[in-house]
Amino acid sequence: MSFHLPPTLADDLRPELERASVTGGQDHMPYPTEAAIDGNRLILTRTVDESGNLQTPWRIDGVGQLMTSTATLMERASPYDLAIELARGKLNQLRCQTAEWTLGGLLTPDILSDQIKESIHAFSRALMALPNPDATGHAEQALRVASRASHELVRSYTERVLDFRHQRQPKFDTLQSCRLESGADELPQAPRFKEAFNTVSLGFSWREIEPGNGSYSWDAHDRVLDWALANGLKVIGGPLIDFGGRNLPDWLWEHTTDLHTLSLRLTEFAEMVVRRYQPRIRTWQVSAGSNRAGILARRDEELIWLTLRLADTLKRVNPQLEIIVGISHPWGEYLAQQERSKTPFTFADDLLRTGVKLAALELEFVMGVAPRGSYCRDLLDASRVLDLYALLGVPIQVTLAYPSSASASELADPDQRVNLGHWRAGYTPAAQADWTDAFASLALCKPYVRTVQWAHWSDAQPHTYPHCGLIDAQGRETAALEALVKLRASHLK
Repeated sequence: MSFHLPPTLADDLRPELERASVTGGQDHMPYPTEAAIDGNRLILTRTVDESGNLQTPWRIDGVGQLMTSTATLMERASPYDLAIELARGKLNQLRCQTAEWTLGGLLTPDILSDQIKESIHAFSRALMALPNPDATGHAEQALRVASRASHELVRSYTERVLDFRHQRQPKFDTLQSCRLESGADELPQAPRFKEAFNTVSLGFSWREIEPGNGSYSWDAHDRVLDWALANGLKVIGGPLIDFGGRNLPDWLWEHTTDLHTLSLRLTEFAEMVVRRYQPRIRTWQVSAGSNRAGILARRDEELIWLTLRLADTLKRVNPQLEIIVGISHPWGEYLAQQERSKTPFTFADDLLRTGVKLAALELEFVMGVAPRGSYCRDLLDASRVLDLYALLGVPIQVTLAYPSSASASELADPDQRVNLGHWRAGYTPAAQADWTDAFASLALCKPYVRTVQWAHWSDAQPHTYPHCGLIDAQGRETAALEALVKLRASHLK
């Protein structure tokens, strides 16, 4: 497939288009795709010979720089007009979702109907203007209005569903959690933390617990756990193993030469931690990013096997423990660069078909941060992917993070960078707060979401994702924290 690029395309957006890919299948995940820009054309090459949807980064005034999709396109020799097809795709997505939710009883505000009509008219003008260059301006207007209407549609849906759920239950049982790092020098102020959260997620860093083979240190984790329980907070333990390799001890690789030996080491560590803490922690996230090939294994079947070994280990310790498995990149962006046998969705499906009993499946909605996070997307894409994973019949735990700045962060993981699109005006405290309110509200309104979790508390302590803390590097509260405080006060026990 090839696409004509608008003559007004910003120079700094051109390299971003090389992240484009073709998606397809029932879960709309990417195929391995080679994207290249040749003059005024975007050319996509892949081995799969069938129709699909183009998804590509695109800048939309007042909306952000987001991963944006066309409708289904057939392969053909003549190029498509990229601006036209992106507008067609968003308008098609908007109208289909509006029809579905309206049939379900959603009453849409008049302004939304007006926006849809305006977008349709702008798109019609774009089609009538072809091949005149004026078509691009009309198409961009159609995309801009349709994107804003999509945001309003999801916000209306979120408010309506929350109101409906409150008619049955004044306050929800949903957990609102924040991950605390065991190595933090200072713990949060309990009253303020409890205004935003009713749960603590306590990560167990193998590197910190066993810095040398057979040499253990538990004090830091004991301190955080004692603090959480003393303040009446529920506790989720884990993740025990991050399949991306984070927090693994360096000595692990000295005598680990094969997958079987590695699995023994992983399960021994998991069993040791759980046996020590299981009287006080009943819910455990055994893994993070189980689906993403890293240093632990390469093949999807091996990753599933390792995940099952970890889950079985916990069940042998105590069959009553609740187990959570983590999935990163829920939109499967990495599939565009590497051949894999399973998408994140089919990975989770195959895992569940083994018979493993999970209390929840964690989905990482970490946007704007590479390589662990996803390219920024709008609320409608987020709602659709949540509903997709809900088809698996397992409760969902959503982990959220969005940066408040694009500058370097000394205390963040040096491998993580802020460079995957942006929400609204960019990476600012105000944009982070707006993103937090929008995406946390969406997650809370979904009845199948068990936990809404923020990725980490403070940027003033060592952390993974740069500038994603609710306390900034100077120790000041962010506006995103206040957004979570308001959500808990309005909706949660």
